[in-house]
Amino acid sequence: MTVLHLADEGEAADLAAFLSRLLHYDRGAAVRLQAAGTALAVFGRPPSFEVLAIRAVRLAKPYENGLDVTLDVTVSAGELLESVDEAAGTAVVPAAVTGPPWAGVLPPRGGWRREAGLPTPGELGKLVGAAVAEFRSRTQELAPERRTRAELDRIGREIWSRTVGETPLPVRAVHAAQSLGFLRPRGAAGQSELGLLSSGAWLRLRTPYGSIAVRRAGLGALDVSVR
Repeated sequence: MTVLHLADEGEAADLAAFLSRLLHYDRGAAVRLQAAGTALAVFGRPPSFEVLAIRAVRLAKPYENGLDVTLDVTVSAGELLESVDEAAGTAVVPAAVTGPPWAGVLPPRGGWRREAGLPTPGELGKLVGAAVAEFRSRTQELAPERRTRAELDRIGREIWSRTVGETPLPVRAVHAAQSLGFLRPRGAAGQSELGLLSSGAWLRLRTPYGSIAVRRAGLGALDVSVR
C-alpha cells in the first residue's frame, strides 16, 4: 500500500475538492497521478469540457523518501477520494485501472512560454457568465421539436469554441477552470499566478489552484505524443 503524505490539511482538502468536482461530471472518473520529489500532479478530464484539468499537490516529503523512484499510475478518482484523510493529511494510492485514452496524452513538462492578451480574472468570469446566459437563451428559444441533443451540442460547440479576447484559448477552457474552482480569488499575490502559456500544440491556463490544458487541434488529434 502506497501512502502519500501531503504537505498539510489544506492540501488534502483541496485535493478532495478537486476530485469531488471531477466526479460531479463523471461518476466513473479516472485520474492519472505523477509524483516526483515533493510534487504530485493529478490529471483529470471532465467530459463536458474536452480539456485536461491538472491539480498540483505539495507533498510533505520526497516521494519514496527521495529514492530514485517516481509514481506514475492511473487510478479511480472515487477510490482516491475515499482514501483522503484530511485531518492526517494523507491519501492512499488505489490499485491501478486501465486508463482511458486521454491518460496517455499529457501536456509537455517543459518548453512553456507566456502568451499575451489574457483578460483579468474578473473579465474572465463575466465572459463565462455571458456565454452560459447565451446558451440558455438560445436553447430555450428552440421549438420543442428542434430541442434535440444534436442541436444543443451544436449550439454549445459554437459558443464554447470561441476564443478568449485576442488569445487562441477557447472559452470552454475558462468555463472548465471556473467550474472546477480554479478561478477563486486569492489576493494580489495569487493574481500574478494567472496566465496563459503555450508549448507546441498545447495551451495552458494557469491559476493559483490548478491548470487547464487544451490542444489547439483538440484532444482527438492524431499528432499527439504519448508518454
